[in-house]
Amino acid sequence: MIWLSWRQFRIQAVTVYAAVAAFAVALAITGPRLFDLQRSGLNVFDQLTRIDRNLYDAGLVLMAVAPAIIGAFWGSPMVARELETGTHRLAWTQSVTRTRWLATKLGIAILATAAAMGVLALAVTWWAEPIDGATSETRGGIPARLTPVAFAMRGVVPVGYAVFALALGVAVGAVLRRTVPAMAVTLALFTLVQLAVPAWVRPHLLPPTQETVTITEENFDGLGIKPDGTAQLTMSTGSPDDWILSNRTVDASGQAVNPLPLLTDCVPPRPLTEPTQRLPLGTCFERLTDAGYRQQLTYHPASRFWPLQWTETALFLALSGLLAWFCFWWTRRRLA
Repeated sequence: MIWLSWRQFRIQAVTVYAAVAAFAVALAITGPRLFDLQRSGLNVFDQLTRIDRNLYDAGLVLMAVAPAIIGAFWGSPMVARELETGTHRLAWTQSVTRTRWLATKLGIAILATAAAMGVLALAVTWWAEPIDGATSETRGGIPARLTPVAFAMRGVVPVGYAVFALALGVAVGAVLRRTVPAMAVTLALFTLVQLAVPAWVRPHLLPPTQETVTITEENFDGLGIKPDGTAQLTMSTGSPDDWILSNRTVDASGQAVNPLPLLTDCVPPRPLTEPTQRLPLGTCFERLTDAGYRQQLTYHPASRFWPLQWTETALFLALSGLLAWFCFWWTRRRLA
């Protein structure tokens, strides 16, 4: 049964492993230069080449789509194709039980998935370490690794995503019994999960840090005007690598306020019709402080990266276990 499952699976596995190996070699060749730049004390962001930027973007895209591809093209056809073509009847009339049949196919696929994504995640995490969070004084920067975009492409959590996507694909395929619809539904459900987790789940996996700070020029980060006319005054935590969840101005009683009316002498009118004299920001911030206004920050410090990684990975592996149990139950009880 193991040999048969491998023969059915080998073309997909060889294709994925060849792609992972090629990308890992490209990262291994270009990575040492980034570490040399980091040790040199130069601004790493300003020294990045076009190749470096392309590899960074390729790493983000590859890590984002690889779990979805595995779920759709490895997981969905695993049971659905057998049911669609009727070959499951031959397999189940031999000496191999349904449970052993599914356990062998699913076990090989999970091991192959974890190995491929593990190598890919290790290579991308190692390569991006010198540039994650790198900034330029004039030309922007690269997100820190704890921010939602980078977090899902680093560490061990991509392995959890891929195993979950595989189990999800198998479960959907077993229920729908058609390969193409199962692939489409798997892609849709996995995309929905990937959008929902960073917005509603990840911020609450660990208790966030809350801090109320004085509004000063030193910790001032920016002031944005929303379409409704309200302002968003943002302050930094002191570390650009922290993941800020909430950044709001509060009065002496702790109630959230719109800081725009408090900064009318500092912010020019919109639209700007004639030159206006603005007060220095420091003077405005002193007025806010004297009036009792503070900035309330809710955030995860950069040190939470690995605790959040392991917690989210455990969550996805637990969901994968539930989906695998459902697959065995459905195969034994519902499939004829």
